[in-house]
Amino acid sequence: MNREDLIKKWLDNNLNTDELEAFKKLEDYESLVKLSDSVKHFKAPEYNTSEALQDVLHAIKTPKKSVRWIPILSRIAAIFVVCFGVYYYTTTLDTTFKTLASQKQTIELPDASTVALNATTTVSFNKKQWNTNRQVQLNGEAYFKVAKGSKFEVITDAGTVTVLGTQFNIKQRHNYFEVVCYEGLVGVTYNNNETKLQPGNRLLLIDGKLIATEKENQIEPSWINNNSVFKSLPYREVIAEFERQYDMTINLQSINDSQLFTGSFTHNNIDVALKSITLPLHISYTKTDDTITLKRE
Repeated sequence: MNREDLIKKWLDNNLNTDELEAFKKLEDYESLVKLSDSVKHFKAPEYNTSEALQDVLHAIKTPKKSVRWIPILSRIAAIFVVCFGVYYYTTTLDTTFKTLASQKQTIELPDASTVALNATTTVSFNKKQWNTNRQVQLNGEAYFKVAKGSKFEVITDAGTVTVLGTQFNIKQRHNYFEVVCYEGLVGVTYNNNETKLQPGNRLLLIDGKLIATEKENQIEPSWINNNSVFKSLPYREVIAEFERQYDMTINLQSINDSQLFTGSFTHNNIDVALKSITLPLHISYTKTDDTITLKRE
């Protein structure tokens, strides 16, 4: 049973045992329950329809007495407010997908566009409003293959990417914002500036500064194939990506994390990956449980 049907049956108090367990596994389960609890404060008082009918019949028989419509209308209004609140909440609720460290996931949007999520990435969008507003919120890194159609926007804390139908990668991390166009034309708005990217072009901002980069020759991001590639990037970016891909904590001892690194590491073998990011810089490492310590040899 899909999400909307589960929510509808939950509102009608009509879930069986299996459906209730499925409902509890929804990502927005806690939010829906909180909304239900809040709505209870606005619940209209118990209303006896039989007594109300008798009141109306009595008023018809004795026209000299005026019907007390205000209490009745107040109850109807209260019920309307509750129903409208639940409807508004369920139709404006965003659909959210989130990956953990060392996890990747590919999702399909309502228009058949696809989004591949790298590790520790969150995307959200409104399914109900998708036909009139193709907009995605992104925090992390994702590779988009956008179906042709109306304007498509990806909003991040660092900038907004606008396309009609194309393929591109966005990486938005702490003080790091990168957009690479692989197909079509990509518009990027950042710091009140706007630029257009053609296939192979890249925009890179580190600490708010625009960094000159080489043309991209690959047909898709390297991380899609479980390999992270770096070209003259600060070593701290390499370490941060390593931590995301292997769910490890790395401690640096007497190492300048601003030094530039060119190289790559695989996502499938931690020992090989460690050698790839340490040997070129003559760095040694020790590994214990979920912590790695790097230091100069």
